[in-house]
Amino acid sequence: MLAYIKGKLEMKMTGYVVIDVGGLGYKVFMSEAGIENLGNIGDTVKVHTYYRVREDDISIYGFNTLEELKMFELLLGVSGVGARTALTMLATCTPSEFALAIVAEDVKALTAIPGIGPKSAKRIILELKDKIKKEQEVEAIKDQIDNKQKADGKSKLDEAIEIRGKVSEAIAALQVLGYNKKEVEKVFEKIDAKELSTEELIKKGLSLLSR
Repeated sequence: MLAYIKGKLEMKMTGYVVIDVGGLGYKVFMSEAGIENLGNIGDTVKVHTYYRVREDDISIYGFNTLEELKMFELLLGVSGVGARTALTMLATCTPSEFALAIVAEDVKALTAIPGIGPKSAKRIILELKDKIKKEQEVEAIKDQIDNKQKADGKSKLDEAIEIRGKVSEAIAALQVLGYNKKEVEKVFEKIDAKELSTEELIKKGLSLLSR
């Protein structure tokens, strides 16, 4: 219902801010990190919003970026994860770190977040991994590269497989955050992945997709 709110930042409180839009003060719940990064009192700010309606509650949740909003929406879709837990996760884990943890099935990274135990971490990984499909592309690479061409100490085939593995993992991570696979693949055609880590690829992809 509300895609975003843009107006003057009137208040910064614990757990929420108040944004004035045309004389109306919108109370917007945000993570502590989101509030800190939003701006100063009196600034014109813009927050992406999630409008949550329940029988006994109507609340607006705000986010600095679309990636944070997508992460929040994904987390709300996981059984046992509520809005407060999702905001806590956003305060301690960036969307790229979160997506990488899901793809890598890194339970330890998720349990480092306050309120997330091993069972919850495993459930989050299991449910979100079901939302994406990782494709195996090694055979296609083998067909495209001449096995006879060798680099010193390491074949071009091995290098290409390693790079493709990083790219595939980064693409899967961005799918976790809700991006369309074809759209992501198109963006990665512009990125030289050779010297980048998987996490760096995710961050670069997010940067290009956000433009």
